[in-house]
Parts: sequence; C-alpha cells; structure tokens
Amino acid sequence: MASFSLPTNQALPSLLHSHIPKATFFQNHSLLPKSSQSQFHGLKLSNSSPVSIPSSSYVKGSIVAKITEGSLAPAFTLKDQDGKTVSLSKFKGKPVVVYFYPADETPGCTKQACAFRDSYEKFKKAGAEVIGISGDDPVSHKAFKQKYKLPFTLLSDESNKVRKEWGVPSDLFGALPGRQTYVLDKNGVVRLIYNNQFQPEKHIDETLKFLQSA
Repeated sequence: MASFSLPTNQALPSLLHSHIPKATFFQNHSLLPKSSQSQFHGLKLSNSSPVSIPSSSYVKGSIVAKITEGSLAPAFTLKDQDGKTVSLSKFKGKPVVVYFYPADETPGCTKQACAFRDSYEKFKKAGAEVIGISGDDPVSHKAFKQKYKLPFTLLSDESNKVRKEWGVPSDLFGALPGRQTYVLDKNGVVRLIYNNQFQPEKHIDETLKFLQSA
C-alpha cells in the first residue's frame, strides 16, 4: 500500500482548502470572523452571528417575489410603534405606500425614512398614506420615530411573517433583509413594486412620480 506524507513546508489547512471546490467551501464557511461588528445599509452583525453565504438553491428561492403588479396585496395585522394593532384594511379607500426596510437606526434605513419624512406632505397631497415595516420591535420603532420626527406609521414584523408572505427579496446572498416598496391603489391592488437596496432615496422619488402621474 502506498504511503502518504505531508510536505514539511505546507500546512494542513492550505492543503485542504486547495482541494475543496469553491462552491462547497463558501457554503460551509462564514465570511466574517465572530469578532466582526458592522452596519451596512441595514445589516446588523453581532459577535455571535457571522455572515455566511448560503447555498445557491437557497439564494434562488429567496429572490422570487410572490406578488406582482396587479395582485391584491396580502392582508396583515401588526403592532405599530405604540404597541397598537394596525391592519392593512384600515387604509382601504386611499393609495398606500408600504415600504419594507432592513432595520431601524442603520445608515441606509435612516436616510430612507428621513427622505419619506421630508416628502410626506407630497404623499399626503397625492392622497396616499405611508407605512414602514421592519423586524424591529415597537420599542425600537418608537425611539426611531421620535428621534427623526417621522410622521408616518412604523409596523413591527418581528417574525418576518409578512415579509415572507409579500415575497420581499433578500440581498447579499440572503444575509440582508430586503428593501422594497409597494404602491397600493385604493382597492388594495399592487400597482408598483420598486426595489433598490443601495439607493434608498430612489424609493421615494420613484414612488412619488408614480403617484403624481396616476
């Protein structure tokens, strides 16, 4: 039987990595060490939660939208920043802008919320209401709303149930909750779906243009 010996000048890890297909390696190894902490347009990293690239099948499944323009928006009931339950049906009879965002107090989400705030009167003039939804709890939403004087409702989707039902696509290989805006007409039918993870202000511009031209 032939024997096998390791070269004295080559470490075992490098040998192993050189023989592991890249796809397999990336599916099973985290991108960042556990000590990494960062915020990236809504991505919150903790010491115990390294970011991993999921398998290609997971990524493919995470970007398939479940509702399209012309679809009736799925109903939901969530708690707002004051802990009160709010149903989508409450806004029936007027256009509604529902925007899903990754998290409170992150750079991109703060910029987006403040842009909606600054244009809020224009949305009201167009007869529309604005609702922001993320996985943060009501306490976080209340602090975020008060700090930036946001005039619209923030809803807590802590289980991400509504996000999944609406088919909001994730970003960064499924590691980052998606940023997506929906414009509903007075009957609750989706008339516009806009997604741009890395240019949050564009959600406001594109949404207003649509409402003003409707």
